[in-house]
Amino acid sequence: MTDIVIIGGGAAGAAVFVALLRQGSYGRTVHWVAGHDAAGRGVAYSTTDERHLLNVRASGMGLHADREGDFVDYASRQRPNVHATDFLPRCLFGDYVTDQLQTHIEAARKIQRPFSIHAAEVVGIEPGDGGYRVLLDDGQTLQAGSVVLAVGALSPRPLRTVSANALASGAYELDPWSLVRRSAVPRRVLVIGTGLTAVDTLLAAARRWPGAELVAVSRHGLLPFVHPPFPLGPYPGQAKLNAALLASRGVRSMLRCFRDTLRTTPQVDWRTLVDGMRPVNARLWQKLTLAQRKQFLHHLRWLWEASRHRTAPQTAQAIEQLRDEGRLQVHAARVLGVDGTGPLDVTLRSRASQVMTTLRADLVVQATGLDTAVAYTQHPLLSQLLRDGLATADPLQLGVAAQPDGRLFDAHGTVQPGLYAIGSLLRGNLWECTAMPEIRVAAQALAACLAEGPEPPASGTAGTDPLPADSHADAPTTIRHNDMAIGGFARV
Repeated sequence: MTDIVIIGGGAAGAAVFVALLRQGSYGRTVHWVAGHDAAGRGVAYSTTDERHLLNVRASGMGLHADREGDFVDYASRQRPNVHATDFLPRCLFGDYVTDQLQTHIEAARKIQRPFSIHAAEVVGIEPGDGGYRVLLDDGQTLQAGSVVLAVGALSPRPLRTVSANALASGAYELDPWSLVRRSAVPRRVLVIGTGLTAVDTLLAAARRWPGAELVAVSRHGLLPFVHPPFPLGPYPGQAKLNAALLASRGVRSMLRCFRDTLRTTPQVDWRTLVDGMRPVNARLWQKLTLAQRKQFLHHLRWLWEASRHRTAPQTAQAIEQLRDEGRLQVHAARVLGVDGTGPLDVTLRSRASQVMTTLRADLVVQATGLDTAVAYTQHPLLSQLLRDGLATADPLQLGVAAQPDGRLFDAHGTVQPGLYAIGSLLRGNLWECTAMPEIRVAAQALAACLAEGPEPPASGTAGTDPLPADSHADAPTTIRHNDMAIGGFARV
C-alpha cells in the first residue's frame, strides 16, 4: 500500500499537495482531503478585507521553496505597481495559492499523475494492512501507506474565566474572522488579545462599525512591533551571534548573548538580529530542556511573539490612527472574568496598579491567537488519534509529540511509520513552524521523503530531553517592561 493522504485544506496542505504533484508520476496516488471550504486558503487567506495584510514581504512569500519571487510575479500580473518589498493583502496570497493549485493540477493531468481531491472531512484514522485506513465523513475509506496531518490552527477554546451565560449570550465571539456575519451594531467592542490576530480583528471591527469604541486587552498590553519600511541589510556578525546562541546553556544565557550584541553594536537594528536567527530558531528550541522551555513560555514568549511576528508599517499606522482618534484603547491587564447575557461585563486587573475594574461591552471577541493544545481540543480527528494512542500531546501543549521531520510519536513513545504532521502541530519540536517561509521548506522536504515510498517500521522512541540529563535549567528570569524602540530585549 503506497498511496498518500494529505489532511487539511489550508495553505500547508496545499504546499504538500503541490510539492508531491511536482515530483512527477511514480504510481502512487496522492489524495488531498481538503474539507468543505475553498481549498488552499485556510483561515489565514480566506479574509476578503484588503486591510488584512501579510506580515511577511512579498518576496518572502510563495508556495515553493525552490522558486523565489513566484508570488511577486503573480501579484505583479494582478495589480499595478507591486514591489518585492511590499506587504500585500492576505486575500491576494490566497488567490495566488488557488492559481498555483490550478496550474499544477492541469500539469499533473497532462502527465497522468494519479491524484484525487476530496471535499470532505476526515473522521478517523485506523492502522491496518501495513498502512492506514482514512475514514471520511462522506462514507469513503482511503487506504494509504503515508498520511500527512496539515490541519492548521485548532478551533479556539473559550478562556476559563468566561461564564456559561456569556458563552450562551451570543455576545462572546470565539471566531474573530466571523465579524462580517454579525448584523447588530455594537457600541463597544472588547478584543481579548493584542497579537496579529487581534490587530486584524480591530481593523475589521473599525471598518464594519465606524462608530464603535474599541478596546484591546492582554496581559502585557503589547501590540506587535513593526517592520521597517524597507528591508534591513544583514548584520555582518550574525553567523558569530548564531554560533554563540547555539553554544549557550539555556534561556538566560541566550538572552544575555543577544542583549550583549545590542549593547556593543548600538548602530544595529534589533530586528536584523531577530530575522537573522531564523535559520537556527528550531535548533535553539531543540537545545532547551523541558524546564527551560517552560521558562521561556512563562517569561519571554510575549516578547518573542511581538518581536518575531511583526506587523506591516501600514497596519501599524492604521492602529495608531485609531488610538490617536480616541477610538481604540489598549490595556495591559489580566481578564479575571466575563459574565452576563449581553452586554457582557469584563472584569480586569491592571498589570501596573493591580486595581480591578469592570468594562461593559456589547461584543467581546477572543483573539488570543494560535491554539495548539491538542489534549483539550474538540477536533474530532486529533481527539481520536490521542484516544487510540496513535499520537500523543506535546508535554507543553504545543501540538503533538513528533520528530523534527514531522513523524509522530505514539502513546508509547515509538515513532509512527508513515504518519506525519506539518505546520502548527509541530511547535513542540520546532517552535517556529507556522509561517509560510518555514512551511514551504518543510513541504518540499516532506514531499521528497514521501516520494521515496513508505519508510520501514521505526524502532526509535521519543527518548529523553533534547539536552543531556545533567543539563541545568536556568533560574527563573524576571521580565520588566522596557524600551519599545529596541524591541524590549536590551533591558529584559
